[in-house]
Amino acid sequence: MQLSTQEQVDQAEKVLRLSWVIVFGVILFSVFTVTPLVERSTPEGWEWSAPILPLVVDVAVVISIRVDAIVSRLGGSTTGWPLALRVLTGGASVALNVGHSALKGDLVGALVHTAAPAVLIVVAEASLKWRKEIAAATARIEAERREQEDAQRRERREREDRARADREREQETRRLERERQERADRERRQEQLADREREREHAAQLAREEREHQARLEADREDRAAARRREEQDREDRARKAEADRRDRERREQEAARKAKETAQQAERERKAAEARRVTPAPVSAAVSTPRPAVSASVSTPAHETAHDADKPVKMTEADARQAVVDAVREGRSQRQVATLTGWSTGWVAARFKELEEVPA
Repeated sequence: MQLSTQEQVDQAEKVLRLSWVIVFGVILFSVFTVTPLVERSTPEGWEWSAPILPLVVDVAVVISIRVDAIVSRLGGSTTGWPLALRVLTGGASVALNVGHSALKGDLVGALVHTAAPAVLIVVAEASLKWRKEIAAATARIEAERREQEDAQRRERREREDRARADREREQETRRLERERQERADRERRQEQLADREREREHAAQLAREEREHQARLEADREDRAAARRREEQDREDRARKAEADRRDRERREQEAARKAKETAQQAERERKAAEARRVTPAPVSAAVSTPRPAVSASVSTPAHETAHDADKPVKMTEADARQAVVDAVREGRSQRQVATLTGWSTGWVAARFKELEEVPA
């Protein structure tokens, strides 16, 4: 699988970090190599400080090159004093590593001990070069990514513009088609109205001619007799209709009275059962806001008490009457039925209805 450029840069950064293993090994080797030489030139009693010098010199080499890499990545200059520091630390590291062999005249030993500082210097310089290349590659990748994002944004805007233009064309097409259809419908309606008008005129003309013909054929006596028969028939029809309406109205009134009586009896039974269960009278507001528990129709009441209570007028307490008004509004009963049910006046019931209508939902 082929890796992307960014992934390749990331892998190069990871591999480049392994150079610290080389740096650590070279520094450790330099400490072991240079320490005997420094001990020979160190006053007695201070031999323990001999490893410090090679360690400082090699670390200075690494630090100078690492800082140059950072400055170079930021676009700064690495010449002048930074270059002098690199040359000084690199030369000092080489001199210290080959000094012991050079003093003994061992040319091979001097060349062998040159390898470690040379590797350190070359690795550091190579890392500087590599990091510069990686920084340039990263900048190039970032520029390519921005160009790609800009191209995608332009393409997306172009698609949106095309889609908007298509929608506008489609809306314009639908508008023109709607106007054409409306115009065709108006023309068709006008033609239909004109046809119906011509048909009405033709029918009126035929009817007028027919009436004139009948008027000439029939005598005035027959016209009056027919008119009287029609009048009598109309009166009979009106009388039958009025009688039927009267009977239907009486039937509805009897049914409404029967239902109101049954409702009043049921409400009275429920009120008595509720009063029997109630320990203390509830406030008016609680009676209005809290639904009254339904009392089963199977409450045992003697038959003679039920008949007696149904015959006499029943008037609920104000709390029960208010609850009955709330139930009536919820069930859609009329004010007259509520007045018959509660025993209160229709004016009082109408005032409670108005209060409930004014309460916001």
